[in-house]
Amino acid sequence: MAEMAVSFARDKLLPLLSDEAKLLWNIPKEFEDIQNELEYIQGSLEKADRMAAEEGDNANKGIKKWVKDLREASFRIEDVIDEHIIYVEHQPHDALGCAALLFECNITHFIESLRRRHQIASEIQQIKSFVQGIKQRGIDYDYLIKPSLEHGSSSYRGSQSVQWHDPRLASRYLDEAEVVGLEDPKDELITWLVEGPAERTIIFVVGMGGLGKTTVAGRVFNNQKVIAHFDCHAWITVSQSYTVEGLLRDLLKKLCKEKKVDPPHDISEMNRDSLIDEVRSHLQRKRYVVIFDDVWSVELWGQIENAMLDTKNGCRILITTRMDGVVDSCMKYPSDKVHKLKPLTQEESMQLFCKKAFRYHNNGHCPEDLKKISSDFVEKCKGLPLAIVAIGSLLSGKEKTPFEWEKIRRSLSSEMNKSPHLIGITKILGFSYDDLPYYLKSCLLYFGVYPEDYEVNSKRLIWQWIAEGFVKEEEGKTLEDTAQQYLSELISRGLVQVSSFTFDGKAKSCRVHDLLRDMILRKSKDLSFCKHISKEDESMPSGMIRRLSVETFSNGLTGSTKSLHTRSLHVFAQKEEELTNNFVQEIPTKYRLLKILDFEGDLTLPGIFVPENWENLAHLKYLNIRHLAMKTEQLPKYICNLRNLETLDIRETNVSKLPKEFCKLKKLRHLLGDNLDLFQLKNGLGGLTSLQTLCDVSIPVDDNDNGVELIRKLGKLKQLRNLSLNGVKEEQGSILCFSLNEMTNLEKLNIWSEDEDEIIDLPTISSLPMLRKLCLVGKLRKIPEWVPQLQNLVKLTLENCKLTDDPFKSLQNMPHLLFLDVYYGAYEGESLNFEDGGFQQLRKLSLRGMLNLKSIIIDKGALHSLENLLFWNIPQLKTVPPGIQHLEKLQLLEIYNMADEFYECIAPDGGPLHPIVQHPSLVKIL
Repeated sequence: MAEMAVSFARDKLLPLLSDEAKLLWNIPKEFEDIQNELEYIQGSLEKADRMAAEEGDNANKGIKKWVKDLREASFRIEDVIDEHIIYVEHQPHDALGCAALLFECNITHFIESLRRRHQIASEIQQIKSFVQGIKQRGIDYDYLIKPSLEHGSSSYRGSQSVQWHDPRLASRYLDEAEVVGLEDPKDELITWLVEGPAERTIIFVVGMGGLGKTTVAGRVFNNQKVIAHFDCHAWITVSQSYTVEGLLRDLLKKLCKEKKVDPPHDISEMNRDSLIDEVRSHLQRKRYVVIFDDVWSVELWGQIENAMLDTKNGCRILITTRMDGVVDSCMKYPSDKVHKLKPLTQEESMQLFCKKAFRYHNNGHCPEDLKKISSDFVEKCKGLPLAIVAIGSLLSGKEKTPFEWEKIRRSLSSEMNKSPHLIGITKILGFSYDDLPYYLKSCLLYFGVYPEDYEVNSKRLIWQWIAEGFVKEEEGKTLEDTAQQYLSELISRGLVQVSSFTFDGKAKSCRVHDLLRDMILRKSKDLSFCKHISKEDESMPSGMIRRLSVETFSNGLTGSTKSLHTRSLHVFAQKEEELTNNFVQEIPTKYRLLKILDFEGDLTLPGIFVPENWENLAHLKYLNIRHLAMKTEQLPKYICNLRNLETLDIRETNVSKLPKEFCKLKKLRHLLGDNLDLFQLKNGLGGLTSLQTLCDVSIPVDDNDNGVELIRKLGKLKQLRNLSLNGVKEEQGSILCFSLNEMTNLEKLNIWSEDEDEIIDLPTISSLPMLRKLCLVGKLRKIPEWVPQLQNLVKLTLENCKLTDDPFKSLQNMPHLLFLDVYYGAYEGESLNFEDGGFQQLRKLSLRGMLNLKSIIIDKGALHSLENLLFWNIPQLKTVPPGIQHLEKLQLLEIYNMADEFYECIAPDGGPLHPIVQHPSLVKIL
């Protein structure tokens, strides 16, 4: 039939067609032409970007317009390419698809197909005409672009000659800023906090943006003297777009977390009065310190004052703000204190500058031939630490010659001399942006997608970069590895701050400084990179909206916003906002070419579900519907039609069962859920060859044969990096060992037994060379022999293992083990002995729920690097372990739910062993 259609179209129809109709048959050739045009445009944009970095605000307006047109043309080409891909995937696979449709489909489908082809063909012709005009104008500007690129004027911008270092070095950013010029403010604030009247006191840290208010407050908040003095501690970031209820919820959650109790189950439903009552209840009879960072509103204190109970025992509130009006509105009592942060002196500024600019050069000292120009740079920064750090970081990777530095100084001068005040902090940050390699600029701009003060999970950020196409393939690396390198580069340049670390020092979450975010938002607007719908922005979105970030539904803009150019849709609205079914239903219509669809926050509302028309999002690569309520436990089959999907997060959606059609998702790299039932996938599971993350899988309990077959198929997933398995049975151990031995790239493994008496020894695992994190929950006859052989393991968790022999004897020589967590029921013996020379790299040791343990001995020379030691619910342990005084690097000793005799022996008022526990920086007792 298809051959008859082709013959009929070629011999009978084609000669009769008009010129316009013939255009429809030439789409493949036209399509190839505009793909070539896109490569030309992308190359031109990169060159223009480098030129713009050179020219700054002095760039010719005509060139700016030309670049804007280039960018619009690239957007239009990308769109028509994606539209064409969708069209082709729905058509017969022959050269004359329309003819085949005419024979094989009804006339309605034929006409609709003809209409779509006409739209695509017309758009291609319009784009080609548009690009031709851009090219003609480009000839006029070509002489401006080429000289700047060919004669070396970009030698200090966009350079990739910077030597990159361990990203953990960048985490010292705050430390370096803190120790220069902030020691006296820190000491004064600590004195105000721990001394003074019994009445509740408010302490203000005031200063303009970039002076280090948050830095010094953080230094004080984390001071061990302050930590030990107060019963409760909480840090609340306020920002400009706060809600009172949101602040109170945040405060309540942090108070509960510190006490290690769950917050009220209905906390998300509480009104302001109920939240105030709950906070007051938690603060009752407590000496607390709460820091409210970055306060803008003069109304804030009046809104939360009733919650901050005055217990008359030395409670303190510290507020950082850049507005004197906030101080005037809050300061009511003579005991309240104000510290106005001052700029750094010239000497302090030079010291900080040298720490950043010469941190890898000349032992941190300024060379003689750079002293004059370094002094000029420092003078321009006017004592603002943020500006000093930014320009110092910029210069740290540059050639240390007066000639190169003078070129940079001249480009900064015009920006910094426009005002007697240093209005150029964001300009300096902008120069750091300009200096980025082209491939990193979009990655940095992506932080502008997130709301103010947002801490983004590093993995989530990396997966979104990949879905956007920012990450380029490098030989021998996964895209995730390359993206991690991108993030490390941004951190090392001081442009991205690490908010929290994993136990082994990696960035767990990160953010950008508020001032940097302001610059990012301006860049985003100029580049049509992202549009925000927020309470602060009431303007109607217009133009080519490439990325849409929705922070509120209250202003009604989402209902009237439609952009077929949008590639990413991020929803950050809170639960109390109204997320409607209509909005969810209309997503495929309004934003047909989406690559990323990300819902974040408490959006679980009755009636919300994933509609069937989402299968039309043919280009979707990243889908996060975490928290969205689902009507069934079964994943909708139509999601399995999203053939380009790379990341799927369905945690906390009530979905656990996956249909057999799920195996169509050949490009899926990361699957995150709760107790996922993969039973129906067992025959096709091996086809998911791109899968790297699989969390967490529930092994069938009703039919052991099915469980064995599923575990066998898991062995085909050779790219897995992260695997969690629940419900493993003893008789499945051998086949599980076989499958795990096939996963040579595995980095994280969690195995949970079916019940507390199920044995999971797994004796025949031969090699997991890349494994870094291992969690075993279930009965073990002994520590498997392969565990101590894991050369790269940094974290080991044992729970309910019911071991009777001291497990530490076999583990003590693991070369890179940093964190050991021995949890409830893991060890049933009565004694433990940490031998001399054992666990030399261990930094954190948690011993919890060991009900039979009576004695612990720590030999001198054991646990050489231990910083954190936790004892929790070890009722038979009556005294501090002998040898604890040998732990010279111990910083934190945590003691929870221990026997009364244990507390008595270390009591500060006469406990016989109290002197032994005085050497840690902090002893924390609950």
